[in-house]
Amino acid sequence: MFKAILIEKQDDAQRVSVQSLEESQLPAGDVTVRVECSTLNYKDALAITGKGPVVRQFPMVPGIDLAGTVEASSSEAFKPGDRVLLNGWGVGEGHWGGLAEKARLKGDWLIPLPAAFTAPQAMAIGTAGYTAMLAVMALERQGILPDRGEVLVTGASGGVGSYSIALLSTLGYRVIAATGRPEEEAYLKGLGADEILDRGELSAPGRPLAKERWAGAIDSVGSHTLANVLAGTRYGGAVAACGLAQGMELPATVAPFILRGVTLAGIDSVMRPRADRLEAWRRLGELLEPAQLEAITRTIGLEEAVDTAEELLAGRVRGRVVVSMA
Repeated sequence: MFKAILIEKQDDAQRVSVQSLEESQLPAGDVTVRVECSTLNYKDALAITGKGPVVRQFPMVPGIDLAGTVEASSSEAFKPGDRVLLNGWGVGEGHWGGLAEKARLKGDWLIPLPAAFTAPQAMAIGTAGYTAMLAVMALERQGILPDRGEVLVTGASGGVGSYSIALLSTLGYRVIAATGRPEEEAYLKGLGADEILDRGELSAPGRPLAKERWAGAIDSVGSHTLANVLAGTRYGGAVAACGLAQGMELPATVAPFILRGVTLAGIDSVMRPRADRLEAWRRLGELLEPAQLEAITRTIGLEEAVDTAEELLAGRVRGRVVVSMA
């Protein structure tokens, strides 16, 4: 038996609870993992609360991230005792995920747990930090290096935003952090932000082109915020888009693209090829220090995750949440 958060649906009503399940109930896969810890991401919160169409089949164990130890494997890539990590691949949406003490998965979805991190540290980073690293790498590929000017980070006090600030600051960028939570100024500056911007300046409908303000940006908000970020990007700049907290629509014009040569780079972390995953985690191991992880993270138990999901969607969660199975 193992404990798991289980999302069930009957007559269009969703029910979520922590249950004890039989290992025989686990879905098909060639690697069984004893999960040490998982995380609580924005997508997980949408799945748990039912406030977003995340779950594609029921019943479902949510959790798009996990870290733990292989218990059984018929995959050539892994053997019992191996320490592994998973981000994405539709886990927690169409295949039972990491908010459980056990998971059965495809070996192709796993990568070795990086030597630089313990399992809790890797989950403190999770999809949020991994996505932030992919976004930074996208800006680098577009030539947005520290000498080009400031980089804006929206959704700054969230998981992706927090790690984006920490990574950019470590790399020598000057960072502008956009947030609607002015009480988090000390936290954001502690991560490396040089300037705090009220998100209200970006969240309402704006002009097709605004004053050129930042060389690049990492946006996890979408909608009018992303449109205004693009409008304020300098000539030849680039924006990495990786989220939709404000909405999926993009009420913008082509003006930033054809008049300023701005590049909009989409960041997908779910189906990312293995080579990109390994490179992103390698660089995370080089750039992040344990003290940074501690500043960004709090740890909860599995039984607390359901209530914390509501807090996350309400904007009351700062940084990252690690869910420990201990």
